[in-house]
Amino acid sequence: METKHEQILNYIQGLEIGSKISVRQIAKILQVSEGTAYRAIKDAEIQGLVSTVERVGTLRIKKKDKASIEKLTFESIVGIVDGQVLGGRGGLSRTLNHFIIGAMELDAIKRYIDANDLMIVGNRESVHRYALKEGAAVLVTGGFDTSEDVRLLADRMNLPVISTSYDTFTVAAKINRAIYDQLIKKEIVHVSDILIPFSETQFLFGKDSPDRWHELNRETAHSRFPVVDRKMKVVGIVTMKDVMGHEGAGTIDEVMTPRPIVVKPSTSVAAAAHRMIWEGIECLPVIDENQTLLGIITRSDVMKSLQMIQQQPQMGETIEDVVSSGLADQSAGENYAFQFTVKPQMTDYLGSLAYGVMTSMITTVGRRVLNHVRKGDLVVENLSFYFFKPVQIEQTVVIRPKILETTRRNGKLDIELFVENQLCGKALLTAQFIDRF
Repeated sequence: METKHEQILNYIQGLEIGSKISVRQIAKILQVSEGTAYRAIKDAEIQGLVSTVERVGTLRIKKKDKASIEKLTFESIVGIVDGQVLGGRGGLSRTLNHFIIGAMELDAIKRYIDANDLMIVGNRESVHRYALKEGAAVLVTGGFDTSEDVRLLADRMNLPVISTSYDTFTVAAKINRAIYDQLIKKEIVHVSDILIPFSETQFLFGKDSPDRWHELNRETAHSRFPVVDRKMKVVGIVTMKDVMGHEGAGTIDEVMTPRPIVVKPSTSVAAAAHRMIWEGIECLPVIDENQTLLGIITRSDVMKSLQMIQQQPQMGETIEDVVSSGLADQSAGENYAFQFTVKPQMTDYLGSLAYGVMTSMITTVGRRVLNHVRKGDLVVENLSFYFFKPVQIEQTVVIRPKILETTRRNGKLDIELFVENQLCGKALLTAQFIDRF
């Protein structure tokens, strides 16, 4: 028989993509408590079934084929808490579902525990036994041991019992941090995910005549093609500029660019995009370990892929999110100004504003200002930054950027930082705009 938690998850899975979900709605339809509905919706969010959008609400989303988060195994828990396995070693490869702190009476614990949960508890053997019988692993805090009977039960149930010297609060904080780190991970897209395969790739042999380039250009409207030898190894790249500038050439290998820039299937799309933007390249050959042509990637496909990644629902905040969330825009027209107050997590070991945090603030400001000039994506090419005086905790920093130059492809900013009306830092930022496709 399904539990109420499972009923709610199955109900959510049956909803159409884009449907709005609320705790009160779920509780009313399925006749469960709002607390039960809330916990199930949060679990659905972890599983990638729903996403919470600011000022919109919680929506049913399409679950990606590849999991964007990685579940923690009980073996990884041992490493996180510097633990010792007392029994049930065969179950270390299982994944953690939830963790529960057993700071209550046994009767009260029973309503919360499920299979593959982790019960965090001190030296209470009755709780150890009950958790194992319910299919949950046990983490014993405070450096305590457990009885031989519990160890044998753990071996029989194939569920680990782990001991750690840390107290319950520290253990919960460590595990919560590890889970949080997994939740903020986005799916990494590789070149292999977006490449145009060999069967659909147009290419030239080195001994082909330039007329063959014109044929492919008319057929595909493309102007850039990889050049291969008879073993299908990439030996060059040929573009319109190469062909048009050497009309008298007899073969492609006389005009091609040898030793072209290539990528491998395992290269991340982000790395490939940076290379293409930096070099001004519209397509790149994809090769294997033997330099054999596997296909190509195009700049338009790379940009579309990056835009899709940015639209993925993200659970949790990165350090950059936390830092930039405190940035207040006080601009008036083209007189740009931003302000933030130095919080404890922004400081280094001396209590001064950390250099990395300041760099993040400057790049965030640069993006916001340049997006006022031209909407779209951009890549920061260079940042020169100088600190003139340290900025202390709880001081307020005012950032005043000034646009020096903008072109169709580039933007340049001069940025000054003030504390109590005194100049404390300067930066020069240059960025390249990325055309959207």
